[in-house]
Amino acid sequence: MARVVGIDHLVIRVKEFERSKAFYDTVLGFLGFKRKYTSGKTAGWSNGRTLFWIGEADAQGKRRPHRIGDIGFHHYAFELSSRRDVDALHAHLEKHDVKVVDPPADYPEYGEGYYALFFLDPDGLKLEGMVFKPPRTARHKAQAKRRPGSESAV
Repeated sequence: MARVVGIDHLVIRVKEFERSKAFYDTVLGFLGFKRKYTSGKTAGWSNGRTLFWIGEADAQGKRRPHRIGDIGFHHYAFELSSRRDVDALHAHLEKHDVKVVDPPADYPEYGEGYYALFFLDPDGLKLEGMVFKPPRTARHKAQAKRRPGSESAV
């Protein structure tokens, strides 16, 4: 059986390539991506593990703006290391007048320890910066106490 080892890349279509390229340079640059590829009306950023690409939509695609409820792309979540990183992303977005639709908050409906913010790209594509650090269960706490070297080890 074949197994996926990761997500190599995501490609989205944009209405105005130059405007979107500047937006993603700002946002992805803050998130540790570097633009590695630009060719015609396409560009790709990499963080060393994942590629994020944009390409200009064709004439027919430009006539119909993105709507979150349509079939297709709903949102893309960038997993961050900490709540502090989510908050720093929020400050960066505000500094660059990016439309934030939901500021940083806890989202217990996604699981205890889920903290995120949601924002839009120039075409209204929804993006998310999030961290999910669920609390340790009682079982994990008990196991940690029994590990050699812990103060409570038997």
